[in-house]
Amino acid sequence: MGTRHVIDPITRIEGHLRIEIEVEDGKVKDAWSSGTLWRGFEVFLRDRDPRDAWIITQRACGVCTTVHALASVQCVENALGIQVPDNARLVRNLIMGAQYLHDHPVHFYHLHALDWVDIVSALNADPKAASDLAYSINPNAPKSGAGDFQAVKEKLAHFVNRGQLGPFDNAYWGHPAYKLPPEANLMAVSHYLDALALQAKAARMHAILGGKNPHIQTYTVGGVTCVADLNPDRLGQFLYILREVKSFVENVYLPDVLAVAPFYLDWASIGGGLRNYLSYGLYPQKGGKEPENLFFPRGAVFDRDLSKAHPVYEGKITEEVTHSWYKYTENKPLHPSVGQTDPWYTGIETETDGKYSWLKTPRYEGKAMEVGPLARMVVNYASGHKPTVEAVSGVLRKLGLGPEILFSTLGRTAARAIETKIMADAMEGWLNELLGNIKKGDMETCVDAPMPDSAAGFGMTEAPRGALGHWINIQGKKIRNYQMVVPSTWNGSPRDAQGLRSSFEEALIGTPVADPKRPLEILRTIHSFDPCLACAVHIIDPRTNEVYKVRAV
Repeated sequence: MGTRHVIDPITRIEGHLRIEIEVEDGKVKDAWSSGTLWRGFEVFLRDRDPRDAWIITQRACGVCTTVHALASVQCVENALGIQVPDNARLVRNLIMGAQYLHDHPVHFYHLHALDWVDIVSALNADPKAASDLAYSINPNAPKSGAGDFQAVKEKLAHFVNRGQLGPFDNAYWGHPAYKLPPEANLMAVSHYLDALALQAKAARMHAILGGKNPHIQTYTVGGVTCVADLNPDRLGQFLYILREVKSFVENVYLPDVLAVAPFYLDWASIGGGLRNYLSYGLYPQKGGKEPENLFFPRGAVFDRDLSKAHPVYEGKITEEVTHSWYKYTENKPLHPSVGQTDPWYTGIETETDGKYSWLKTPRYEGKAMEVGPLARMVVNYASGHKPTVEAVSGVLRKLGLGPEILFSTLGRTAARAIETKIMADAMEGWLNELLGNIKKGDMETCVDAPMPDSAAGFGMTEAPRGALGHWINIQGKKIRNYQMVVPSTWNGSPRDAQGLRSSFEEALIGTPVADPKRPLEILRTIHSFDPCLACAVHIIDPRTNEVYKVRAV
């Protein structure tokens, strides 16, 4: 019998996540993932105008600032049979691409890098050697000479000497699972600070076409409303920032991942978890209909078979609540279009295999599926998506490894960086398409359609964290039922009725744990998924409709 340990809350994520592990002989024998706040969006969307849903649902999160808005307008457009104008397609692609270029570097540097980088070790670095290391990784990187690295080292020493590490506080510095030399740690700290400045610039791309960030204002059912911003000046601003972010991705982000990976090759066989991968696909191209026209293909890969991507059918998705704090009228899995959200809190019951999470348990064809950047790259690769095949093959050549390393904590981290490079390359082409339409005098951005008395529809897209679906049922021109199945629900959900684990839990099995009181290894794998429990769960009093506010003191 192993020993039980609880990590609550998991930090450097969005939302509230509790992980319980059982450790035996220095490895994780079992794990339980619990979302600890209730999601109430489906409840307070009832009886509202369907055209308002996108404004409300995107408030599910302040990190993914556009993804719920897109899934929601697509959901209603599907119900109404609307095909948006080509300019709307391109604007939406650019806004979503900007989301990825903002989200992925933020995740690596500010949420995940500290699982690999020992900040305090950087105090022992030789700034000249750190500069030489940076240039050896990529001669095209922004110039950071020994003086620049010395300044970063002094700034870090100032924090440490004052006993106030700021964003680097409360970590497991000196943990035996850290393996980078001091110079690599100093380089990573410097790039961490560079990425802080870059994320503000990347967020501006949302504001140029979306009106603001977070929570854009220019989507509408039928298209977009930013026609006044489709001019050479505004789009030139967008392009300028895009190229700056693209340069950072190519010359700093991806090289940093490739620099860190050789020191952690043992993590190429840790944290793989599930063997099945799901992607809804992303970025519609000109002509045709979804999913055939998607730049990132829609598909599923089973049993890690990279030779084939299977088509995905929306009707095969279900959710169940065997181990979730909800109750269904009938004790069976439900398709989201008829999903029920009836909260029923019974307390955490991992000891009795009872209910222990506010996340429902999604399944595709009855199978647990991993979603997210790794799933997208796996599906893309199996589909023969040329940019992905070339990018993945290039990274594997540099590391001297085969595609099997993708199925791991390290592979999940690398997949996110590879995807960012693919996105950065694709976006300039969409911007040129948009400029071409404008030059031809095509300024149409929106179409209208009457709201029927009754209809049903769904919207499927890919948030940076994975497969995102919205389902709507309209009766009397109002929302009768609305369901969202978000990426962290797929990955972080509790076991199903058969006792099969979802991604978080399965990925932790076999993870080495040097010191359960300092569970760095657990954070390393969980953070590789970039959990967003804010999307998956929210708290509201079902009796008073009062939203709770929690203040940290």
